[in-house]
Amino acid sequence: MNRMSLAAIMLPTRKLLPAVCIGMLGLTSSHAVIYDIDPTHTNVRFAIDHFNTSTNTGGFYNLTGQLDYNAAAKTGDISLVIPLNSLNTGDKGFDIALKSADFFDVKQFPLAQFESTKWYFSTDDNGSNVSKIDGMLTLHGKTNPVTLTATKFNCYLNPILKKPVCGGDFTTIIDRTKWGISKYTLLGITSEVQLNIQIEAAKR
Repeated sequence: MNRMSLAAIMLPTRKLLPAVCIGMLGLTSSHAVIYDIDPTHTNVRFAIDHFNTSTNTGGFYNLTGQLDYNAAAKTGDISLVIPLNSLNTGDKGFDIALKSADFFDVKQFPLAQFESTKWYFSTDDNGSNVSKIDGMLTLHGKTNPVTLTATKFNCYLNPILKKPVCGGDFTTIIDRTKWGISKYTLLGITSEVQLNIQIEAAKR
């Protein structure tokens, strides 16, 4: 077989490869693909100034929820359920204090929830990507709007699960007093709390 014949055979194959790879990720369909949140790779971590001296940190784990995503159509939707009893700061005494009625009041409000309302996409040399997500955060019996800024977002074929996975890292700053958590603000602990959110979800 001469080189011209070989090239004629290989050319269609080369053209098909990108489409096959994208199709494996479920991104060419006009409909959003459903992904289930992976609790082992999804969490909400917080950081709050402590009397302008140090920073207190902690996190919530074992989140559940669903991600609907279509990169080609630039559409997305996500819902997260956050079990507040999973709170972990590395200090059991501090965990107990934060779970009390003075702060999160876990007995009365065991869950927090985030529901997205709008997704934003940027376009750069790497194509279209998620830049931020607007949504409603329900916490401590109150619901307020928040905007999550994406520091990265990606989809890939997970070699262990052998299925597509999408996810990213997000950050936002909230005023905790809007959710009725105002303990010690008059004594110097800031009302602003930084949230860092890690999300991964596997195709259903």
